Amino acid sequence: MKRLVILTEIISPYRIPLFNALAEQGDISPHVIFLAETDPTLRQWQIYKDEIRFSYQVLSSWRRRVGSYNVLLNWGLGRALGSAQPDVIMCGGYNYLASWQSQFWARMRNVPFLLWSESTSYDSRAGRPWVEFLKTEFLKNCAGFVVPGISSKEYLISRGHKERSIFTGRNAVDNNLFMLGAESARQNAAQVRAELNLPQNYFLFVGRLVREKGVFDLLSAYARLDPKIRAVVALVFAGAGSERPQLEEQARLIMPGQVCFPGFVHRDQLAAYYGLAQMLILPSHTEPWGLVVNEAMACGLPVIVSRAAGCAADLVRDSWNGKTVIPGDGVDLSRSMQYLASQPTLCQTMGARSAEHILHYSPASWCDGIATAVERVGAR
Repeated sequence: MKRLVILTEIISPYRIPLFNALAEQGDISPHVIFLAETDPTLRQWQIYKDEIRFSYQVLSSWRRRVGSYNVLLNWGLGRALGSAQPDVIMCGGYNYLASWQSQFWARMRNVPFLLWSESTSYDSRAGRPWVEFLKTEFLKNCAGFVVPGISSKEYLISRGHKERSIFTGRNAVDNNLFMLGAESARQNAAQVRAELNLPQNYFLFVGRLVREKGVFDLLSAYARLDPKIRAVVALVFAGAGSERPQLEEQARLIMPGQVCFPGFVHRDQLAAYYGLAQMLILPSHTEPWGLVVNEAMACGLPVIVSRAAGCAADLVRDSWNGKTVIPGDGVDLSRSMQYLASQPTLCQTMGARSAEHILHYSPASWCDGIATAVERVGAR
């Protein structure tokens, strides 16, 4: 059994099911090193420590935001790696000092080093010379790469990396948790809608309320819809972020129509928001993947997703379970919203297809990709 050490930033509720599944897989003994418990400057996630069933530790850390940059410093990483005695290390990114320290530690001890890479050609940092230089240096010292899907794989190949060094671990969430939560909400729709103060019918956005998520594109697309549709279908922004005041100000000008801002929604309530929605819309300008699309599909929703989202190539088939749209194009987005909103029967069919398709993106399928990567690079 190979010892795999995974280095990742925070205890994300979306990764716990994946790491639990890996611990139960049998061929790999995982140990997860978190650089911090959470990032309160960006997220309000709860930390579900009671659900953790894998070996882990959280490093001591110091974090500050300097302009648009997130500085995170750790100590004790060398001791943690030495105690874990890894056969393979997998690191989730290259943007923290600890990532570089772990890669150097691995090189000095001839331990294979994998990069868990979600970058795509739409990465908002692409084109910055110093970022590209650092990225190139980091990537060339990796024994292999684990990617969530097609877009990330194509990106690495475009940078000159061999296909045989790239392994796919399909990005996943706990499908059952969201599916059962959505079913429960639908069975008690009137009560849940009253408790959460939700409209009868609504388009749903889930994520941070920041410009790069395309939230202003979505608001303007909603304003362009046929007034008859806006009169009966609301728009719900489930999330928090710096652009909320401006969004609320602009939303007040849309008549007819209803735009709701319930604030940040924790994981255990999200399934209800999905379950009662008509569709999920994710119009991001840059998005490494977009796990909210996995969640919505598990809840049986059609999805409208920007082509900039890493998940679009894997999860969305145009006019089959949703639509893909041009990032930043409010007209294209409005056209797709109008198309789906005017065909409720088609939306039901698309939602059923989403639920079927997302079954292939499970924690178990993610584990299969990780196990293959560890076996191959370990054998080398």
